[in-house]
Amino acid sequence: MPETSRWLSRRKLLFASAAATTAATAGAFSRLPEKPVGVNGSESIESIRSFHVDVPESELADLRRRIIATRWPDRETVRDQSQGVQLATMKELARYWGTAYSWRRIEARLNSLPQFLTKIDGLDIHFIHVRSRHADALPLILTHGWPGSILEFLKVIDPLTNPTAHGGRAEDAFHLVIPSMPGYGFSQRPTSVGWGPDRIARAWAVLMERLGYKHYVSQGGDWGAVISDKMAMQQPAGLLGIHVNFPATVPADIAKKLTCGDPAPAGLSVDEKRAYNKLAAFYKTGSGYSAMMVTRPQTVGYGLSDSPVGLAAWMYDKFAAWTYSNGHPERVLTKDEMLDDITLYWVTNTAISSARLYWENNANNFNAVSVAIPAAVTVFPGEIYQAPLSWTKRSYHDLIYFNKAHNGGHFAAWEVPDIFTNELRSAFRSLRPGAQASVGK
Repeated sequence: MPETSRWLSRRKLLFASAAATTAATAGAFSRLPEKPVGVNGSESIESIRSFHVDVPESELADLRRRIIATRWPDRETVRDQSQGVQLATMKELARYWGTAYSWRRIEARLNSLPQFLTKIDGLDIHFIHVRSRHADALPLILTHGWPGSILEFLKVIDPLTNPTAHGGRAEDAFHLVIPSMPGYGFSQRPTSVGWGPDRIARAWAVLMERLGYKHYVSQGGDWGAVISDKMAMQQPAGLLGIHVNFPATVPADIAKKLTCGDPAPAGLSVDEKRAYNKLAAFYKTGSGYSAMMVTRPQTVGYGLSDSPVGLAAWMYDKFAAWTYSNGHPERVLTKDEMLDDITLYWVTNTAISSARLYWENNANNFNAVSVAIPAAVTVFPGEIYQAPLSWTKRSYHDLIYFNKAHNGGHFAAWEVPDIFTNELRSAFRSLRPGAQASVGK
């Protein structure tokens, strides 16, 4: 059968779309804006369908069977993680995954939220849409990265949409749109080339317009930051500003020296030298995963699509390296939380399709951008590198907010949801209707 038909057939087996969101789920939170705007008259609100996750038990049984049947490699020949995820760590994670972990818990959590599908530029895009009870809430689109997913944002949904229940004010409220990127999670997998960050950014602008939002802001880390940057450079009608926690700031002359493996040049400030050394170490020992996915995503995908433990190790390696946990991600994320994310990649078979985004982009996402619209940046101590203010000002020309958080890493919303929530409230405060323009720190 045609590729699209095969995809739809598999999706029908894995996920059943609900006829309508239940009253308990819907309420004020899932109500779509009145009279939403179409896209050049071609697609209207009727093209937005409710979505419900229902992974067949046979799929989960097959997953457990594969975990139990894992053929294990030899133990590493060092006493640390310098050769990768350690054998004892993976055996314990696999034991728990195969015997005690339950997907149904996170499935129920997702199904308690308003989820939808809509076709944009030929692909079905999955998204969570939670509207605040506060009428003047600011619309916000949140974009995940790799090896993350929409699950990164579950802890911040209620604090952002219902701030008065979480130490905030009514005027801090957001309406949230949380899409799965093409080839990730429940969004459709592209079957042709061209779905890079620029195209995703344009699709997100279409999504926000389709939902009827005339003004909104965008936020992201990892790929989400890249897409927010692209949106800012495209300047779609309605985009007021962006916030990123993975800013692209490395100046061209500095980037060239990093590529050549040169030592830090003279004349850098303390923060700039620290950033240079962090990036140099990452390029030397931490970027192999990216090089493989940028150049050979199909090749690496066979093992990731066939071996659950192979996929888990590939992703856990980054949880260990990129959380603010000194290499022990269980200190900030539970096993269940990490396995929720890994299992999502497994049951949707998106190891290859997600990796292809690296091949499509084939760019250094640390290197400086040129963003002219209002932008806010939060630097987290466990991020791959800590962007200096001096470099950030050169990339984001209208920097309305800059802050160094005291805790948190690459997966900020997942690791430190309270800090992340407060950062977004502060970052976007000056962009709300009626707010006075202000200069960031």
